[in-house]
Amino acid sequence: MTDAVLVIVGTLTLAGMAIVVGRYFSLWLQAKVTGTHIGLLSLVMMSLRKVDPRLIVQCKVMAVQAGLANFPTNAIEAQYLAGGNVHRITLALIVAHRAGIDLDWNTAAAVDLAGRDILKAVQVSVNPRVINCPDPESANGGTLDGVAKDGIQLKVRVRVTVRTNLSNLIGGATEATIVARVGQGIVSAIGACDSYREALADPQIITRQVLERGLDSQTAFAIVSIDIADIDVGVNIGARLKVDQADADIRMARARAEQRRAMAIAHEQEMVALTIENLSTVILAEAEVPTAMATALRAGQLRVNQPTVVTSRPTEDDQERQRQRFRGSTRVDEVHLPRHRWQEKKSTTVTTTELLPSPLSGFFGTNLASRDTVLSVKPVGHDACVDDNQ
Repeated sequence: MTDAVLVIVGTLTLAGMAIVVGRYFSLWLQAKVTGTHIGLLSLVMMSLRKVDPRLIVQCKVMAVQAGLANFPTNAIEAQYLAGGNVHRITLALIVAHRAGIDLDWNTAAAVDLAGRDILKAVQVSVNPRVINCPDPESANGGTLDGVAKDGIQLKVRVRVTVRTNLSNLIGGATEATIVARVGQGIVSAIGACDSYREALADPQIITRQVLERGLDSQTAFAIVSIDIADIDVGVNIGARLKVDQADADIRMARARAEQRRAMAIAHEQEMVALTIENLSTVILAEAEVPTAMATALRAGQLRVNQPTVVTSRPTEDDQERQRQRFRGSTRVDEVHLPRHRWQEKKSTTVTTTELLPSPLSGFFGTNLASRDTVLSVKPVGHDACVDDNQ
C-alpha cells in the first residue's frame, strides 16, 4: 500500500516537473542565452503573481540587446502589475538611448502611468513635429487675425515646429497651450507694427518678436521655429470702428436734442398756463374797476374833468378861400375888401368814444377797453369873418 502511494506521488511529481520544464524551459533558455539572468524559479513565481513571464523576458531581452543598463526585473513586474505598457516603455528607452536622449526607466514609467504615450513623445523629440496655428478645422477659418496701428487687419497662418521636452514632460503644458500662446504672440506682434506694410515687407518681424517671448516655458514642448505660412490683408477695422463711433455719437446727439425739445415743449406749456393764470388775474382786477369807481363817486373822491376848449386860428388856405368868396373880379388885387379881422371863436367840442382792442380780446372775442377822443369843430363860412368897422 505504501509502495503504491509513493509510486503515485513520484509519478505526479515527474509529470509536474515535465509540465514546468516544458512551459518555462524555452523562456529560461532564451534569457540564459541573451544574458538577462532570469532563473527558472523566477519564471514560475511570475506566473503565481499573475505576471506574464513571456512579456517580461521579451522586454528584458530587448533592453539588454539594445545596450541599455541592466534595470531590475522587479521594476518591470511592478510596472506591469500597475497597468503600465512595459513593451512601449522599453521601446521608448531604446529609441532615446539610440538618439542620445537622457531618459531612465523611472521617468518613462511615470510618464506612461500618467496616461501619456512615452514612445510617441520620444519620437517627437527625435523627429520634430509641425503644428498648424491655428487649427485649420477651427471655426475662424484657420487664420490668426491681428490689427496694426493704422487700423488694417492682417490674416496670418503660422507653422510652429516643436519637439518634446522630456524634462518637462511630467506636469508640462500640452500642445493646445503652445497653439494658444503662439496665437497670442502673433496678434500682439501685429498690433505692435506701426503699419501693416511693415509686416508685409518683413514677416520675420512677427516671428522674431514671438520667439523672444519664451512661449515654450513650462510646457512639454520646445519651440524649434515659427514660420509664416501665409499672410493676407483683411478689412480696415480702424475705419469701421470710426464709422460705428460716429453713428453712436449721432444717436446720442439726437437723443440729447429730443430731450431738449421735450423740455422746451414742457416749458412752453408751463408759460401758456402761467399766461392764462395772469390774464385771469387781470380780468378779475378789471371787473373790480367799475365797482371801485362807483364807490369813489358816491364817496365824493372822484372828480370829473370838463372837456378842454380848443381854439384855433385860420390858416393861409382859409384866408384865401375867404378872399375868393368876397372878390368881385378875377384878380384879388382888384377887389376892394373892407378891413376885417379874424375873431377867435370857440369851436364846438364833440366827445366820441372809440373802442380799442383789449389784451383779452383774443380769448373772449370782445373789446373790453375804450378811450374818449375830443374833436374840435372849427367855424367856417362868412360868420367867421367880422368887419373891423363893426
